Amino acid sequence: MRISLNRSLRLTLLLAAPLWLGACSQWDGKTSSLTPRPEFAAQTPEALYAAGMDSLKQEEYQEAKEFFDAVEREHPYSTWATQASLMSAYSDYMRNRYIEAIGGLNRFIELHPGHRDIAYAYYLRALCYYEQIVDSERDQKGTEQALAQLQEVVNRFPDSAYARDAALKIDLARDHLAGREMNVGRFYQSRGLPQAAIGRFRRVVEEYQTTNHVPEALHRLTEIYLSLGLVDEARKTASVLGHNYPGNPWYQDSYALLVDGSVPAADRPGFVRRSLDWIF
Repeated sequence: MRISLNRSLRLTLLLAAPLWLGACSQWDGKTSSLTPRPEFAAQTPEALYAAGMDSLKQEEYQEAKEFFDAVEREHPYSTWATQASLMSAYSDYMRNRYIEAIGGLNRFIELHPGHRDIAYAYYLRALCYYEQIVDSERDQKGTEQALAQLQEVVNRFPDSAYARDAALKIDLARDHLAGREMNVGRFYQSRGLPQAAIGRFRRVVEEYQTTNHVPEALHRLTEIYLSLGLVDEARKTASVLGHNYPGNPWYQDSYALLVDGSVPAADRPGFVRRSLDWIF
């Protein structure tokens, strides 16, 4: 689920460009280690910040974090410390340390609600949740958390580029949740628990209407209704499927069920004619 490294890095460098340009001349060219060094204290905040940005460009994210943390530690009251805290969280994000990144972003949001990059902080926090989404076979609590965080970005910053990207990811997150419902519904159906399966498939149809799981959910409902002898319900469900997804393979399967499926033979001719009139 990671957005491309170049795109995400460009976005962050763009946000930090004024600080980076002002700091370039301050850095003395020394390389850093992976642990805090005594000479950090001798560096100006501008130099430390510039070194962190240079490490980011080299994709040395652990090293970048060391520099940004040094800015906060050695120069906590400087104008650079606030931006460094955001960049430290970004460094954690880029090395897949999402829990640490979320913690840093929570602190940034709480302490600096009026910062010029606050929208980005919310967006980056949402990405940390979003990129932990697991496949639809597993528990979807993380997906629900990601969905809530992405929605917060849309609600707080509706006119931003972050909101537009968050909206796209909301659709993908909802698709995951619908996929989970489908998996559970199929399990119940295979175990001969039609009522439980109906509840899951109906939820997909009613709550996740924009996902690509809806055609199959409607087909599964048609299957179950026919197996239960609920011909009218099956016909109505198939009509919805045919009206909204006329060329979909799931509709073709539902049509085949209506024509050749479990409808009693004595009723089939009249039923088929009524179904064709209803659907077409």
